[in-house]
Amino acid sequence: MQTEALCFYQGDLLAGVDEVGRGPLFGAVVTAAVILDPARPIEGLADSKRLSEAAREALAEQIKEKALAWSLGRAEVEEIDRINILQATLVAMQRAVAGLAVAPEYVLVDGNRCPQLPCPAEPVVKGDGRVPAISAASILAKVARDREVIALDRQYPGYGLAQHKGYGTAKHLEALRRLGPTPQHRRSFAPVRALLSPEPK
Repeated sequence: MQTEALCFYQGDLLAGVDEVGRGPLFGAVVTAAVILDPARPIEGLADSKRLSEAAREALAEQIKEKALAWSLGRAEVEEIDRINILQATLVAMQRAVAGLAVAPEYVLVDGNRCPQLPCPAEPVVKGDGRVPAISAASILAKVARDREVIALDRQYPGYGLAQHKGYGTAKHLEALRRLGPTPQHRRSFAPVRALLSPEPK
């Protein structure tokens, strides 16, 4: 994997940043920042969505062990509802970068937008499949959020959270209509908002 962006930065302190959880109706948005160690390569890095759960789990452990630095960031449901999901995602990315034990000299962010950061940064469309450090970040964020939602499934049974991870599947929407939203449901998202403020007949 390679991207033309890397030709502008040839040092080792390159951080990749990605998010998981922009689309779901439930739970926090989770981000990760990773600075890989060129001396300790990790085989099999790829877009987390293209990997099996077992592969993601195994790679996440390797990333935590071999990376020069890694960090998770997040924005909670209350923040998402207050400032909107895009702004909450950018804030969560800032938190992930700020949490790195080693300060990056350059940051590549998956997607088409970058948060304001204290070092040069640029977005890379489909970067989770093109830039190893972004792939690593996508894996850490995906594993962390999936584990969290699976734990919340035990706290809020009946919604099928462990299966759909909070996305708006038919099963999830049916459970929302039947059970109503939990405190972890995003009130600013249309399907949840519609249940709280139904259209007058």
